[in-house]
Amino acid sequence: MSFCAAPSGENGVRAGCAQAPLALLFCRVLGQGRAEWQLMARRMVVLMTAVMIQGCGSNVGKSMLVAGLCRAARRRGLRVAPFKPQNMSNNAAVTADGGEIGRAQALQALACGLAPITDMNPVLLKPESERGAQVIVQGKRLTTAMARDYARLKPQLMGAVLDSFQRLRAAHDLVIIEGAGSPAEVNLRAGDIANMGFARAADVPVVLVGDIDRGGVIAQLIGTQAVIDADDAAMVVGFLINKFRGDPQLFDDGYQLISQRTGWRGFGVVPWFDRAHLLPAEDALDLASGPSGGGTKIACLAFSRIANFDDLDPLAAEENVDLVIVRAGEAIPGDARLVILPGSKSTRGDLAFLRAQGWDIDLQAHIRRGGHVLGICGGYQMLGQVVRDSEGIEGEAGDTAGLGILDVETTMSPDKRLTRVAAQHVATGLEVMGYEIHIGRTIGPDRARPFATVNGESEGAISANGQITGTYLHGLFASDMFRAQFLAGLDIAASGMVHGAVIEQALDALADHVEAHIDVAGILALSR
Repeated sequence: MSFCAAPSGENGVRAGCAQAPLALLFCRVLGQGRAEWQLMARRMVVLMTAVMIQGCGSNVGKSMLVAGLCRAARRRGLRVAPFKPQNMSNNAAVTADGGEIGRAQALQALACGLAPITDMNPVLLKPESERGAQVIVQGKRLTTAMARDYARLKPQLMGAVLDSFQRLRAAHDLVIIEGAGSPAEVNLRAGDIANMGFARAADVPVVLVGDIDRGGVIAQLIGTQAVIDADDAAMVVGFLINKFRGDPQLFDDGYQLISQRTGWRGFGVVPWFDRAHLLPAEDALDLASGPSGGGTKIACLAFSRIANFDDLDPLAAEENVDLVIVRAGEAIPGDARLVILPGSKSTRGDLAFLRAQGWDIDLQAHIRRGGHVLGICGGYQMLGQVVRDSEGIEGEAGDTAGLGILDVETTMSPDKRLTRVAAQHVATGLEVMGYEIHIGRTIGPDRARPFATVNGESEGAISANGQITGTYLHGLFASDMFRAQFLAGLDIAASGMVHGAVIEQALDALADHVEAHIDVAGILALSR
């Protein structure tokens, strides 16, 4: 028997020998749980499969759609993995193999039931200034490059990108790939590794996503086809409309117009997903204050180079917490119980940014009122007496005075600490699961009062009056028992929420949402 001659599957498309997902779906149709059909399908698959989701612009919802498709494919019994050739984000995750990747790929890995590994995002750009970024290749820092220099570096990175992709493809039935930015940025097409340059090098079909919430979605899609190279346009097999609000039938004429003008197949109109706020965001522009419901106020400073801000997610989900994101030009609320200085990709640069907003003055007033301050990673470094960078690792070489509210000082060094940790909170003895991702070593008298211990060694620092705390531990509030005790110390009653369960439930709801509005089987059938 050959699947090439088999009856059509659930999407009415014949299951080809090279189409692992549809072949496996066909097995499901024949009988759930029949191991012999599963084995036959795998033996008859010649090629592993992949499909790429690109967008008409940044922040059109590609990351969320890929996460939903990953969970939907996993439900079909497929071994599925996420992949993003190049990402730009300061919200990173530490991987099981000791590197770092974009937070969105870590979430997508969770949707697949996998531990995140560096192959899922082989090139990660972490902006340190308006024009320069740290370049991470397969989990490790390669260099810091200005935008113009990176353009010359890109062609050299395609080998690493394809190497990571081939390893993933060899180990899984399906790889769902996320593009970056837009293929319509034709000025960046030379040496491209993020969109059509990768799609053509790896020979993977592309589904293009338009964001109707921004308006002009018809022009987004038709205009993209108009400006890209004809060979690039030939890689596109269809389109999706994302973030629709209201009655989707009102867009029927527009949907048909896009299909007629481009010749591309439409795979669905996806309504706005209301539970997206429960999942980690990758872009700092997505940071939003929690709902104001009379809870105790916790304020977080939105630095210009804020990093790893998903540390805040478990707090934002607490019903008795009003999380306020304090942006440039705004004052720190006078009634905040706690002010958080989050991670930063440019500690000295964001110290200058903090002072430019007058937040240093607000913090002093907050402390005089008896308020508490928590600095995480770069925020911890800012709390000290000085940040030294004699080698110019984060910019121009020199020293910058810290806020002086913790008696510690930090010296930057080229060695980056990247590790997952199981720490013990000193005050409560509770276990705190988290990770470290930083450069710099912090010493000083206040470290005699550590926040936690890691492998028996002191971590972090607390001021003599107990109001000021600094730690390098990211992800600490995802530990439910610790979060409850930490909030209790601020006279805030925790809700008893299990944060990991909230994320899993949101991913399942996202997969339900995707299944209801996207022709998932049609997309899987087109993968090659």
